[in-house]
Amino acid sequence: MSKNINQIAIVGSGPTGATLALLLVRQGIKVKLIEASSNFERLFRGEGLMPSGLDALKEMGLFKLLKDIPHQSIDSWDFLLSGKSLFCVDEPIETNGIPCTTVSQPHLLRKVIQEAQNYPEFEFIQGKAVKNIVKQENRVQGVVLASGQKIAADLVIGADGRNSVIRNKAGIHLTKLHNSIDILWFKLDSGALGKSKNTFYSIIKGTDAFGLFKGSQGKFHIGWGLHADDNYDWKEIDWKEKLINTAPSWLAQHIKTHQESLTKPMLLSVVDGRCDRWSIPGLLLLGDAVHPMSPIRAQGINMAFRDAIVTANHLVPLLTKPDIKPQEIDRLLPLIQQEREPEIIRIQKLQAQEMAQAELLHRSGFVRWGAKTFTAVIRPGIRASWLRRQKQLRQGVTKVKLISH
Repeated sequence: MSKNINQIAIVGSGPTGATLALLLVRQGIKVKLIEASSNFERLFRGEGLMPSGLDALKEMGLFKLLKDIPHQSIDSWDFLLSGKSLFCVDEPIETNGIPCTTVSQPHLLRKVIQEAQNYPEFEFIQGKAVKNIVKQENRVQGVVLASGQKIAADLVIGADGRNSVIRNKAGIHLTKLHNSIDILWFKLDSGALGKSKNTFYSIIKGTDAFGLFKGSQGKFHIGWGLHADDNYDWKEIDWKEKLINTAPSWLAQHIKTHQESLTKPMLLSVVDGRCDRWSIPGLLLLGDAVHPMSPIRAQGINMAFRDAIVTANHLVPLLTKPDIKPQEIDRLLPLIQQEREPEIIRIQKLQAQEMAQAELLHRSGFVRWGAKTFTAVIRPGIRASWLRRQKQLRQGVTKVKLISH
């Protein structure tokens, strides 16, 4: 690497930042990875890996890590309306495919960081928040930590999530897409049901709906949809009773038996949007910092891995050449957006279609009545429609392969 290339500063050690740092240091590129949190145990981290995300792990040589960390394969998907199954689909959906998998994100991130620490080019700065960027001559030249310490960099990469400090300080605008729901998140002991197959249930009764699946460490995860027209204050609800009344009988009994293990609800405010531009001179945004995804089909972590691979494909050939000028880096950055943006736009549209289906069932009692009354007649059609929508949500829109260097 040229002597005028000092280092890359990556802000945020989530799925995008951690894996990109590893891909770069493997090629001898100097990286400082900066993380505000003192550990990886945030209140919420998405666990769902679609086949696209699992394939990305294979491309990065990280699939092998799964055997050493908590994870659970999804065995099937079942959609219940007033206790009656509309349709069920077994995993894997694709012929000779791999099933969707829940994985403990904190465990995975720790493993990725540990692997990166085997390289002398890598430095992990943990528990230090970034408060600003450094700009000189209209180009970002580094970051400033909350302590006042300045870290110089030839390229700053903001991978610091949907509330990105880097994005805000760079003056890059996030356009939020329309969303009508937020999510309440619970966990519940799985008890004897922990030994049964791991079905992802979408459960609807009247205007209420929630999803339930077995998380990476065996507990049930419950996501309850909040709607703008809900006539209750979620903070005042007896959630044990609410879940019991909405659940099918077998699950209602399980909740009663294990009600003391039900966690208090955690509000996940859905942010779904995109930035028109992903970069300015000296700075690149990736992952949720530039295109926060809705929680539908757990796309955040999958798109994060794919962002990291494409970014490494572009950066590594340039940063390993001698005598690189900053302007050469800046000219390359829009190419990353150009390659990644079409998939992000398409995936967000597919997520919106899934959301629209849920909204239709929520708003229309007539549609719910018809679906329940004529289940046997409509089952093949709605199952086929659902499967068509899942293909790109599961496999991705574009081919993403790590280029060997």
